[in-house]
Amino acid sequence: MPEGDTLARTADGLRPHLVGRRVLGARARGGAQVGRLVGSRVDEVESAGKNLLMRFSNGLELRTHMRMHGSWHRYRPGERWRRPAARAVVTLEVEGAVAVCFDAPVVELFDAHAEAIHPALARLGPDLLAPSFDEDEAIRRLRDPARATTTIGEALLDQRALAGIGNVWRCEVLFLERVDPFLRVNHVDDATLGRLVSTARRLLLASAGRSGGTARPIAGGARGAATSRLWVYGRAGRPCRRCGTILRSTRLGRDLPRLLTWCPTCQGDGSLEGRGTVGAAPGALDG
Repeated sequence: MPEGDTLARTADGLRPHLVGRRVLGARARGGAQVGRLVGSRVDEVESAGKNLLMRFSNGLELRTHMRMHGSWHRYRPGERWRRPAARAVVTLEVEGAVAVCFDAPVVELFDAHAEAIHPALARLGPDLLAPSFDEDEAIRRLRDPARATTTIGEALLDQRALAGIGNVWRCEVLFLERVDPFLRVNHVDDATLGRLVSTARRLLLASAGRSGGTARPIAGGARGAATSRLWVYGRAGRPCRRCGTILRSTRLGRDLPRLLTWCPTCQGDGSLEGRGTVGAAPGALDG
């Protein structure tokens, strides 16, 4: 599933070719009445967590969510598409460019004024990539009593607590901070929660290209990079880069189990029994 950094890069790539230009043609598969956009101007292209949002001068807003396989492409008029037209769920034609969304299962067109009460968008936690990101609010949401007995490995993926982190960065963040993924949130101290949130933001900013090039988040990779360039994600059964222990994996989560990879020596053996409060040393691995 594309994570927040991927959506941010997508928005950054589309924005110069769409914003300020009039919609010449629009079509969508399914129920979204995107024909209503024709004649309007593209005002904004932004990411919000794992959502891509386009706002138009006629007061409408287009939301797409990529889930596992969706992606946006940008083409020149008449250029051959890299995927079959049958997989296109939204096509927007503007002066000088064509934007095509392939395979996304969520496509919505709604009044932009309704964004504040949108059932998915209104519940999002602080966006890790937003300039105004509120770390205290993200920690407060992680500390919500409803999440007290949730494992920290699950809580980091809860977009209602903090938006943008997905499975790749979940695995990498927990490893970098030496945190047992199976610790319940109420067994994770405040300092460690703060480091997890801060590291997650640093990784996503670096991967999205918004960190000024000063961060080195992982072993040289980013979302979608070869697993040989990541610390733990996708490397189950191979030696830990830090201690040599064979990395383990399991599916974690009740509603949407995702494959978690971790080091049983650096982070814990995966047992929920007898877990106390963790207090991993900051800066355990700088890459």
